[in-house]
Amino acid sequence: MVDFAHVSGLVLAAGAGTRAGGPKALRRDEAGSPWLQLAVTALRAGGCADVTVVLGAGAAEARSLVPDDVAVVVADDWQQGLSASLRAGLRALESSPASTALITLVDLPGLPAEVVSRVLASAKPGADALARAVFEGRPGHPVLLGRDHWAAVAAEAHGDRGAGPYLRAHAALEVDCADLWAGADLDTPP
Repeated sequence: MVDFAHVSGLVLAAGAGTRAGGPKALRRDEAGSPWLQLAVTALRAGGCADVTVVLGAGAAEARSLVPDDVAVVVADDWQQGLSASLRAGLRALESSPASTALITLVDLPGLPAEVVSRVLASAKPGADALARAVFEGRPGHPVLLGRDHWAAVAAEAHGDRGAGPYLRAHAALEVDCADLWAGADLDTPP
C-alpha cells in the first residue's frame, strides 16, 4: 500500500498568460468553474494530502478563486517565467512534512484525478521519487518530485524552463497516461 499522507500537490499559476490574453489563474471553464479550483480538486481527488497554489500575475484577484483551505504563496519574481513559480512553490513546501511534491500547471483544467492517481501509484511517493506523466511519448504533467530533488531542480530551473531538463538527465520514470487524457495545456485566449 502506497502512503500518500506526505504528498503535497503544487499548482503553478503565477504567469501572465501573454499568449492566452491574461493571467491563466483568473480563467474559468465553460461551466464557470475557476481553473484554480479544478486543479486543486484533481490533485486532492487523485491522492494529494494537501495543496499549495503559487500565484503571481493577478494574484490579488486570483486569491479569491483559491479554496479557503488551500495554502497560497506568491512568486514575487513571477515575470522571470515558470521557473520562478516552481522555485517559490518548492520553497514553500520546505517547511512542510511533505516528502513528495506532485506538480501541475493551472492551464490544464481538464486534468483528471485518475492521471494524478496513476502517477502517484506508479512512482511510489517518497523523498527520492522522480516521475512524470507522458502522453503518447510526449512529456507532460503532473510531475512527481521527491524532497531529495527539490534543491537541485530549483537551482537548475531558469526562465520558462522548469524541471524538464532535470527529469530527462536523471531518467525520471515516465508514466503513460494517454489512455486517460490528452495532456494538452490551453494557451489560447478565451
